[in-house]
Amino acid sequence: QVRLVESGGGLVQAGGSLRLSCAASTRTFSRSAMGWFRQAPGREREFVAGMSWAGDSTGYADSVKGRFTISRDNAKNTVYLQMNSLKPEDTAVYYCAGEVSGQYTYWGQGTQVTVSS
Repeated sequence: QVRLVESGGGLVQAGGSLRLSCAASTRTFSRSAMGWFRQAPGREREFVAGMSWAGDSTGYADSVKGRFTISRDNAKNTVYLQMNSLKPEDTAVYYCAGEVSGQYTYWGQGTQVTVSS
């Protein structure tokens, strides 16, 4: 059973930073693309950032470009999301996901990020 476990969420003031982590229970994901998504109350889940398994390709939502950075440490089966210059509109539950055969198939339980103004 593959498990993804996020951590690092919390309450932060606008302009602050947080670093999310997502640990995978299997080394399988060292060969998989990984992504971060978020879901705010009353809104659909949206893509935030993604990274290829080798770490040589990344993608970001326009709303977070220049503020968020995705990275990974395959030796630790962990992917990170560094979030800087946080805004109240970044408030959401953040999920990491692992890609299998081109689709995000495995999901973590989510971690709450709340940005106060």
